[in-house]
Amino acid sequence: MSKEESFFTTHQDWSFPVPIAYGPGRINEIADHCLKLGIKHPLIVTDKGSSDLPFLETLGTSLSKSKIPYNFFKEISPNPLDSDISAGLKMYREGNHDAIIAIGGGSAMDGGKSICLLANNEYDLWDFEFENDAPIIGPNEKFPKLITIPTTAGTGAETESTAMVTDTTKGMKFCIWHNDLKPSVAILDPELTIGLPENLTAWTGIDAMTHAIEAYLVPDFHPLCDGAAIQGLSLVNKWLPVAVQEPKNISARGGMLVGSCLAGIAFLKGLGLVHAISHMIGAEFDTQHGLTNAIILPKILEYNLPHTPEGTRTMASAIHLKDTGQQGFINHINTLLDNFNIPKSLSKIGVPTDCVARIATKAMQDSAAKTNPVIASIEDLEELVRSVILKAR
Repeated sequence: MSKEESFFTTHQDWSFPVPIAYGPGRINEIADHCLKLGIKHPLIVTDKGSSDLPFLETLGTSLSKSKIPYNFFKEISPNPLDSDISAGLKMYREGNHDAIIAIGGGSAMDGGKSICLLANNEYDLWDFEFENDAPIIGPNEKFPKLITIPTTAGTGAETESTAMVTDTTKGMKFCIWHNDLKPSVAILDPELTIGLPENLTAWTGIDAMTHAIEAYLVPDFHPLCDGAAIQGLSLVNKWLPVAVQEPKNISARGGMLVGSCLAGIAFLKGLGLVHAISHMIGAEFDTQHGLTNAIILPKILEYNLPHTPEGTRTMASAIHLKDTGQQGFINHINTLLDNFNIPKSLSKIGVPTDCVARIATKAMQDSAAKTNPVIASIEDLEELVRSVILKAR
């Protein structure tokens, strides 16, 4: 076992950007974290896809042994809906809970964070929309304690308050957040990802890779995020094929979980057109987010990389490509996608061509479109959406 591999099999504690407890089996420390944080009655929020998985029993058993009462809210949709958040908020308040433990995939993270944003105030969900001025939180309205436990290595949603939620009246996803909401601790336990099926391992892994790529190419000066993006990209590129081929390889699972976390930190800098389009496709057609990103990614790289030659070379060098030019990088991504059996168009996952103008118009309003390295016109976006529906690579 190499030195790097051994790192991923041992316990590590980090304090940046929030307290992070990394290591196999660390879910078993949940009660200790609750006691240290003064949490007496948490609501455990998870997604529908995780509602019957063993880690929930592990979590509940650990809390029960320490006599910490809890309830489950398991109704977060794969693409979280505003109605899901309302139902979870109702359970939180009626159950007199004092904290949120968000465990599961990215939708669980987003659902738990969204409930936290509303728990102790009377604001509307959309008051926290990213483009708005942040609501003022009074001294008696402080956000509840939040513990995040990702069980996929993809979204990197565990260290910040940002959450993507679908507005069911508009059929659009919006980013909500508040700078004062920070997880009290994020638990990164690679054992929780071992049971993830091969296809979800690949889809969520490409999601993490997309975060790293898009964040790095955002044309702003943010060396902290850039460093996280490049290291995240390097880890995902190295360990994702291993995690797919050897699902019980704890070093691969650990490398992916850390890479995903770093890529999630990086996208505080912003994202790009992959996400702008993917968000709106997911809001309308309830597609799996990582898979949608994976299909869209090559076409957006073709659009963006001619304008980012230095960034392309840096990313290509970070993953040890001999051809560090635009086509060499795109060819590498395409090979990965082919190896993971990613469909070559959105039409293959049920997205029709008659939505092109509508999706392009919505994508223009997404905050991620504003940080893409090339500011697209509506005509450009329509052509890109049409391309990814018909032939993305």
